[in-house]
Amino acid sequence: MIKKMGYQWRLRHLMAERDMFHTSDLVPLLAELGIRLSREQVYRLVTQPPQRLNMDVLVALCDILDCTPNDLIRPEAVHRQVRKTAGGHTAATEITPRRSVIRRPGQQ
Repeated sequence: MIKKMGYQWRLRHLMAERDMFHTSDLVPLLAELGIRLSREQVYRLVTQPPQRLNMDVLVALCDILDCTPNDLIRPEAVHRQVRKTAGGHTAATEITPRRSVIRRPGQQ
């Protein structure tokens, strides 16, 4: 098993706790802090975990929501199974359950 780190993006949850239910609610609040993002960019920021995040945007979100970066980003471990491949290399794969099939003699 390989321990890989992932994260949970909690922006939508924190917005809801503060009665902010529309992604467009953030646009003017960010603009007040000098962050100019389009409605589409803010929508993606709220609905999808970002792969990269500008530090100014992170600080502005924390200020608007009165939270810390730890409130917005929750690290979580993702366990992956390692199996050997041809050539001696290892490949990490997600663990997925398989349905078992019982074959009795004479059945196919």
